[in-house]
Amino acid sequence: MAAENAAEHGMTAGEYIVHHLTHLQSSKPGGVADLSVFNFDSLFFSIALGVLGCWLMWLAARKATSGVPGRFQAAVEILVEVVDQQAKGIVHNAESRKFVAPLALTIFLWIFLLNAMDLLPVDLLPAIWGQIHGDPHHAYLRVVPTADLSVAMGFSVTVLLICLYYNIKIKGLGGWVHELFTAPFGNHWALYPFNFAMQMIEFVAKTVSHGMRLFGNMYAGELIFLLIALMGGAWTLSATGIFLALGHIIAGTAWAIFHILIITLQAFVFMMLTLVYVGQAHDHH
Repeated sequence: MAAENAAEHGMTAGEYIVHHLTHLQSSKPGGVADLSVFNFDSLFFSIALGVLGCWLMWLAARKATSGVPGRFQAAVEILVEVVDQQAKGIVHNAESRKFVAPLALTIFLWIFLLNAMDLLPVDLLPAIWGQIHGDPHHAYLRVVPTADLSVAMGFSVTVLLICLYYNIKIKGLGGWVHELFTAPFGNHWALYPFNFAMQMIEFVAKTVSHGMRLFGNMYAGELIFLLIALMGGAWTLSATGIFLALGHIIAGTAWAIFHILIITLQAFVFMMLTLVYVGQAHDHH
């Protein structure tokens, strides 16, 4: 299907991949980081799936019973219990957990839903959008928001801001500023510049690695699905063509099954790191 679409629209395999990796944007970016550009596809799917996640949680709460729970209610209760236990083990402040535990649950569910978009056939939604747009060759659409660096870094920067809030709330503004200049090497005026530099490096490194880990894994998964799609699209009535078609089916099935683990694991890792970073914000040095 992929190669047929590419041939129909006059695209080579490389152009097909580039087309699928191009966002529906407000304008062409002027550089690597252009904050004036909006990726409308990432915004649309992020908001839509966020609303879907809220609706699922509301539905589970509305249908909750004190008797024997159904499978959906049981699954939601297990998820809530797991997240709550992780929050209790990392964030020891009971008052903070009233916000942090629901935050962790929201992060896990939202990122899981965003990641799960990678399991849809790669040409399905772009083909539909191409028909709506009227010009399939210039109708760009990416459906995996977490494969967009701006979305992944948006999540991680939000976590950073929450950590800064708890640093100030728990330690006080003066206490936090004092910690910035006295940890980790000690309270001595000669060490203040080194302590401050290390603290800034830590904040930046945690934030960048937090977002880049999610983005890198999901971007790689999206790219592999595109390569597998090209295998299937290149089939012909020849030994090589039939082999490619069989390889497409086997590789696509195997990667999709394995990717279920990846999308779940990435959501869980992002949630756990959020809890760890917020927990660190409560610790005094």
